[in-house]
Amino acid sequence: MTDRRQRFAAPFLAMVEALRMGPTFARGRRDARAGHVRSLTISGSLVVAQVRAGDEPTAHRARIAVRAFGAAEWARVEDDLAARTRSVADLFAGRMPDDIAAVFARAGLSLLPLALDEVAMDCTCERWPMPCVHLAATCYALADSLDTDPFGAFAWRGRGRDELLERLRQLRGAAAHGDPEPVAAPPDDGDLGDLADFWGAAASSATAVSPARLGWEDTGSIWLGSATLPGGRPDALLDEFDSPALGYGGRTLAELLRDAYRALDNPVDQ
Repeated sequence: MTDRRQRFAAPFLAMVEALRMGPTFARGRRDARAGHVRSLTISGSLVVAQVRAGDEPTAHRARIAVRAFGAAEWARVEDDLAARTRSVADLFAGRMPDDIAAVFARAGLSLLPLALDEVAMDCTCERWPMPCVHLAATCYALADSLDTDPFGAFAWRGRGRDELLERLRQLRGAAAHGDPEPVAAPPDDGDLGDLADFWGAAASSATAVSPARLGWEDTGSIWLGSATLPGGRPDALLDEFDSPALGYGGRTLAELLRDAYRALDNPVDQ
């Protein structure tokens, strides 16, 4: 036996060996080591094997059954496992996590059966008392199988390898990304209606004013203002600003510009 199986499967073997059928289990151990257990399969709640002990002419079918866990029970286990990075890493690497017994214990469960009343056995040899040497050999072969492939223990309890890993992947992904925060709805300020209608209504209710009505002259590329400002004088704009300290010929810039504004308002025909 390897160290890994001794840690994981020893309680299961101790449970069946507690039947105090020493000679039967001694022979079953020898048969398992000799390769007399063939076609061992593990599925939801049932282990089935073909066993031909010693010089028997035909093989017998041995079956060991346990209760498969329900969806709610598996959900508790998977939630706990998904929160443990090391356990998830072990499972994805094909190893049984060292803390697996504690994970199932926190869910009120045991991955492997630890009491005889949790197990049902039968064999086509129909020998009495049970378990027979075929079932004893199957127990030892099962322990070896669980050491080689830990997912067999999960399958025995109703959760296949692919389903378990996919569930853990989903749970880890949800924890990594988190659930999106709900977006609060904007406060209800009344029905604003359709924005296109709003802008359309505003445009239709406004009075369109052309540049020409504002006194602007179209030069083909720009509009030049030619309207007089309030006050009636074309040079009234110059009174709104302080004149800069510039001039020419003894006259300030404002005075020079004032003549220009007045000339624009009263052009002289050439």
